[in-house]
Amino acid sequence: MPSHIKNMNKKVVIIGSGFSSLSASCYLAQLGYDVSIYEKNNTVGGRARQLKRDGFTFDIGPSWYWMPDVFDKFFNDFNTSTSDFYTLEKLNPAYKVFFENRESITIEDTLEKIYIAFEQEEKGSSEKLKKFILDAKNNYDVAIDKLVYRPGVSPLELVTKDTIKKVGQFFSTISKEVRKEFTNKKLIQILEFPVLFLGAKPSDTPAFYSFMNYADFGLGTWHPKGGMYEVILGIKKLAESLGVKIHTNAEVENITVENGITTGISVNSNRILADIVVCGADYHHGETLLDQKYRQYAESYWERKTFAPSSLLFYVGFDKKLKNVNHHNLFFDTDFDLHAHNIYDDPKWPEKPLFYANFTSLTDEKSAPQGMENGFFLIPIAPGLEDTPSLRETYFNKIISRFEKITDQDVQNNIIFKESFCVKDFIKEYNSYKGNAYGMANTLLQTAFLRPKLKSKKVKNLFFTGQLTVPGPGVPPSLISGKLVAGIIEKHCKPTNSSNLVSV
Repeated sequence: MPSHIKNMNKKVVIIGSGFSSLSASCYLAQLGYDVSIYEKNNTVGGRARQLKRDGFTFDIGPSWYWMPDVFDKFFNDFNTSTSDFYTLEKLNPAYKVFFENRESITIEDTLEKIYIAFEQEEKGSSEKLKKFILDAKNNYDVAIDKLVYRPGVSPLELVTKDTIKKVGQFFSTISKEVRKEFTNKKLIQILEFPVLFLGAKPSDTPAFYSFMNYADFGLGTWHPKGGMYEVILGIKKLAESLGVKIHTNAEVENITVENGITTGISVNSNRILADIVVCGADYHHGETLLDQKYRQYAESYWERKTFAPSSLLFYVGFDKKLKNVNHHNLFFDTDFDLHAHNIYDDPKWPEKPLFYANFTSLTDEKSAPQGMENGFFLIPIAPGLEDTPSLRETYFNKIISRFEKITDQDVQNNIIFKESFCVKDFIKEYNSYKGNAYGMANTLLQTAFLRPKLKSKKVKNLFFTGQLTVPGPGVPPSLISGKLVAGIIEKHCKPTNSSNLVSV
């Protein structure tokens, strides 16, 4: 019997509406399940939301569109394409990196241009980069074809003839491999930067993850016209076309369990019956929705884990156009290693933070009023730090004064408004563990089958998806996580004589 008929009328409820939840909803609806999403906030998207104020539009969360092939694969699974839902533009420059003494390196849109930029910075580095990127591309192909679409059930998933050849790269680190070939400090920082999306220090990230360098240099940096939220709206439209029902302002209060089998959820004091529950909210929070005896992981488990950073974010409206900046900008004019130390090893507010800024109005005129600019500023910080209005203001002043000096312009008197978002907001808005922004880091001992499981070990028909489980943090992995959990559900659940599906 075709799966879409077999699963007809079997009800799935999904907690949260971020990328992984929306992805899972599409795959499960395609399989014939009756799918409903419950989102605590008033708009869909989870961390990927939008702020609109005084004619300015900001992406509140994710702002980088990397690994376009993963987005293509997702939409192709439903006989559609990205172009059916939003328009992509490849950015050139992809981004600009600022260093001390007002020095900078611009990363353009082709490998050939990037080789030239490296060679101009350090003679002979272009040939080293070609070799490095060739290996990174090979890692990317192995990762996409052999690893990231595996559900993290068993270590044997990692054992193929291709991955066996790469085993040594899981016991070295990005930092070691980069520094074997490159001595120029600025080039090292550029090559170590992409793995920050994985939530860990380059010195703690397996060398295999150099595939992020190929995602950066080889596949390029893209921008969906209208912002990253257009991707959310596209997936929402797809989900609804498949029959998914989406409920906002619907905070889930608990996951109901009877005789070790989930029977649904409680939302705004109302009980919602379901055969299967998928938690796409923060994994730790999802477990707190269960009685203690049904939780898989103790608080001590989460305390031991390495979490990706939180962030202090600012959304700023400027009353003029800015100069000497690009769409994406990295400010590495202070000590990279010291800032990382203050995130992972000795958690505290960094004295001289690195920061990131983007100005989508340089690419999207409609994201700011004519003649004006929108600015998104991000400082990565350790999760769980003290978060007060005075600290936020102190750190805005730190970075905006450096921004003025580095880009050679006065901007503070041109600020119409600024809004901030930090640890307390990540907790309040997303129930994020310690206010983390990106989930759990992809360190060696937190990779693949060593991450929290997609399928609950203690409650039948309860599943998890998102950046704390496989394959890891980031938007493309979240899309993949949704697909993986749908596959696990289809494999482990089957109809019975009762109203509930029973895991086997």
